Amino acid sequence: MKQVNISQRQLPDSSLPVFKQSHPILARIYASRGVHDLNAIGRNLNELLPDNGLSGIDQAVDRLVVALEQRQKILIVGDFDCDGATSTALGVLALRMMGAAEVSYLVPNRFEFGYGLSPEIVVEALKQTPDLLITVDNGISSIDGVTAANLANLDVIVTDHHLAGSELPEACAIVNPNQPECGFAAKSTCGVGVIFYVMIALRRALQAKGWFESNGLPQPNLASLLDLVALGTVADVVPLEQNNRILVYQGLQRIKAGYCRPGLKALIEYSGRQQHKITSADLGFAIAPRLNAAGRLEDMSIGIECLLTESDQRAKELAATLNDLNQERKGIEQEMQQQALDLLNKLQLDSEQIPYGLSLYEPEWHQGVIGILASRIKDRVHRPVIAFAQGDAGELKGSARSISGFHVRDGLDAIAAQYPELLRKFGGHAMAAGLTIRETDLPLFQRAFDEEVSRQLSEADLQQELLTDGSLTAADMTLEVAELLRESGPWGHQFPEPLFEGEFSLLQQRVVGQRHLKMVLMEPETGMAIDAIQFNADMDSWPDESITRVQVVYRLDVNEFRGQKSVQMLVDHLQPI
Repeated sequence: MKQVNISQRQLPDSSLPVFKQSHPILARIYASRGVHDLNAIGRNLNELLPDNGLSGIDQAVDRLVVALEQRQKILIVGDFDCDGATSTALGVLALRMMGAAEVSYLVPNRFEFGYGLSPEIVVEALKQTPDLLITVDNGISSIDGVTAANLANLDVIVTDHHLAGSELPEACAIVNPNQPECGFAAKSTCGVGVIFYVMIALRRALQAKGWFESNGLPQPNLASLLDLVALGTVADVVPLEQNNRILVYQGLQRIKAGYCRPGLKALIEYSGRQQHKITSADLGFAIAPRLNAAGRLEDMSIGIECLLTESDQRAKELAATLNDLNQERKGIEQEMQQQALDLLNKLQLDSEQIPYGLSLYEPEWHQGVIGILASRIKDRVHRPVIAFAQGDAGELKGSARSISGFHVRDGLDAIAAQYPELLRKFGGHAMAAGLTIRETDLPLFQRAFDEEVSRQLSEADLQQELLTDGSLTAADMTLEVAELLRESGPWGHQFPEPLFEGEFSLLQQRVVGQRHLKMVLMEPETGMAIDAIQFNADMDSWPDESITRVQVVYRLDVNEFRGQKSVQMLVDHLQPI
């Protein structure tokens, strides 16, 4: 069984008077997450940062106004993940609302073209004879692609959020909070958030010109697209700082009230979730994987069409296809994960120690699933992991996932500086990145990556730590508290869902659904029994009837069955005492 360090989140040195009217548990949770004022939790749209803080947004809006006035053809070039799909759909829908004469999209097939606005994608784009290209969730590293567009007299607006390299593309406008000298405070805004901000600024410019009245158009309600913003923001696992919490909260409220795209509604139905109780966790773990499956296995245009359609029937058909693709993805992933674990076991037998920076490769691995595989192995061994699959012409495509303390994109940059010919391409951010190397260079890269991670991380950094919000008394384990915590988010990356810890007697344990451990635990002081479940439990260790006491790290949740509500624990970590 994997051992982890369990510690409690630190509270501020002094109590915060603003929390006096709050439930004491919730006050403790917010305070430990750095929220010093209830108004800073993130709820109201009027608290969003103004768009004028984004460098390049004025130039982007000016060019878009020209495109609308001259009835130019606009082509959006997106990415093949959920953030890219929601960004693309939002851009298309918003521009149509604003009277664009013709707006379409193009998303590179990851297996044919790879990521971003490459020169090859420009060739494909030119077949549609556009007057303007807009990149969403990509473009900041597309130096050659933008140059190719410029040579074809095709203007490009780049909207992105990924980290910039040493050179920027020669686009007519770049909107990216992470480009050099951009003063926008919400650096964690993802791709769909950036294009949403651009559309807000465009609407204001068009309103000032009387565009909607003169063209007989209704004033666009861009808030109607916040369901897409919420989904893309949660799916991209960006930090949920205040600005992002506002966007996600507002999107969730609209979804729960029934105001969302037909495709999103259909995906919620296929996931088995209840729309009126949807949470950020549901978006991240149930909805986003179904959309991502299209980009991983086939073509993300299936997912984008699902988000764009106005037809409930068409939405259900596309959602069914996405659901089937996700089931296929799960099967592929499980097989790859077992192969990766076999590689890990061999590494431990050969060297008695897993490398600090772990690079894994099997020739038959699916290029579209290596990102999930890297994430799963990273969670298991708690160290930066890169999974590779075969690319074209003797190349390997890699997908990296990291842990706190190691900025994986910067780590790759350091490797590229030390070995200038080693990395063919790379990009990304702190916790995730993509790269391309020659297959013959894999042993050298494995050593270089391990050395770079070893240089930055210590053995203590590789010891997984679970931060909890302390313990709950039996009096706190109520339906009221569970529902309060559910509604007090949105929770997500760097604003985590509350975790609690405690020691319990283990009364019952059994496996359900092949890999889930269903338990009945007893709170020691009062003897209160409570249901608990651990999803994807370690089947090599559980169930074990010899274990009668356990230490548990858990989330308090509401279970609904046949109309009856009850409290249950969702177990994140379980170890015998």
